[in-house]
Amino acid sequence: MAIKVRLPDGSEREMPDRATSLDLAESISPNLAKVVLAAKVNGETRDLNAPLSDQAEVLLLKSGSDEALEVQRHSGAHILAGAVRRIFGSDVRFGIGPAIENGFYYDMELPRKISEDDLPAIEAEMRKIIGEDVPFSREDLPKAEVVARMNEMGQEYKLEILEGIGGDTASIYQDGDFVDLCEGPHVPSTGKVGAFQLDRITGAYWRGDANNRMLTRIYGLMFANKKDLKKYIHQREEAKKRDHRKLGKELDLFSIHEEAGAGLVHWHPRGTTLRMLVEDKWKRMHRERGYDLVSTPHVVSEDIYRRTGHLEAYQDVMFAGMKEEGQTFRVKPMNCPGHVMIYKTRTRSYRDLPLRYAELGTVYRYEKSGVLHGLMRVRGFTIDDSHIFVEPDDAEREIVEVFHFGMEWLRSSVSRNSTSTCRPVPTSTSGRFPTGTRRRALSRSPSKRPGSISPATRGEGPSTARKST
Repeated sequence: MAIKVRLPDGSEREMPDRATSLDLAESISPNLAKVVLAAKVNGETRDLNAPLSDQAEVLLLKSGSDEALEVQRHSGAHILAGAVRRIFGSDVRFGIGPAIENGFYYDMELPRKISEDDLPAIEAEMRKIIGEDVPFSREDLPKAEVVARMNEMGQEYKLEILEGIGGDTASIYQDGDFVDLCEGPHVPSTGKVGAFQLDRITGAYWRGDANNRMLTRIYGLMFANKKDLKKYIHQREEAKKRDHRKLGKELDLFSIHEEAGAGLVHWHPRGTTLRMLVEDKWKRMHRERGYDLVSTPHVVSEDIYRRTGHLEAYQDVMFAGMKEEGQTFRVKPMNCPGHVMIYKTRTRSYRDLPLRYAELGTVYRYEKSGVLHGLMRVRGFTIDDSHIFVEPDDAEREIVEVFHFGMEWLRSSVSRNSTSTCRPVPTSTSGRFPTGTRRRALSRSPSKRPGSISPATRGEGPSTARKST
């Protein structure tokens, strides 16, 4: 029995029953088969050796494409795990090993503590596995059988992962002597991964929960070829020279003091002067567009956040409450309730709308210490926050104005050589109101959409927003 598969150009190709994406590539061109690493079948990335179904839509992923590189990086994580197991033995307990931007990592529990001095030996073992060019083979087995195998191997973290997998089956992959629980996909063989370099070692709580055991996380870089890898490493080294934490100290702009609290920034005179210049420009541009500037307290009753639902949704990132005179207060994690309370202080007419409130609001959120990073991840920060109260008929216009305003701010604040783009409009949007209006505003043609990179719209300012009366 033959099957038919559809290619991206709309053509169909007849293949034998149980034919794979690799068979399809070979039928098109032997040279193509040499550079294909995976396939997207009906929108899902799959192994080249997975059988195709009749009428499947197939996109072959060639080496050098972003999607193929993601598969290579995932396979790189497995090769890393296999190398670690060869060096440290069967006592290694493996967590997860995903592909990430620029590479991969694998979380594991090791029989001894390791340092970056161990990375060269691990990397050398990885290169041996890559040189062996052994295939990645997949087995879909009854879940009970996979549980038994992971239990026999002493892989307690994999057993926990299996508890969250639905259905009656689970998949495992094997490359050489390494077996792992994994959904895939992977490249055909270990020799098909890209150029790589092990990067660093950190600690990571299992499942990101500080109550769980701390595992060892080994990061690796991987790119399609050595040139791209070398280019990325060079760019990163250049970026380190311009690291804002380094410049902040050298230019005497700001400091963070552990004794005062991690993630809490102290602005020095020079840094405060820079802030003042940016804030003055921000205030001027907002007033020109009909925004009324407001200011809300830094400490607010917890009851407000319970009433709005913020407490239930964001309690994990809010600082603990402070009890005074029988009432619990929180340092402000967001400005939204305060703006709504200002709006509710009097009865409003439709003639008052739109009302545009804007605030440079300083908020406080409890970020875990492990993710704090200079000014990029902090526990206290000032945000450009606005809330617009508007009639439904004017909502679309207001959304468009906000995009215009945002793009004008970016154009006036970044290099003229920078480019800005708008993402495609999603088929569905979150939020209850005004969903249809928001979709219409975002779905405008590129030549009319705020921030479009069309030359016809570059330099065109927004229309003047109506001032509330």
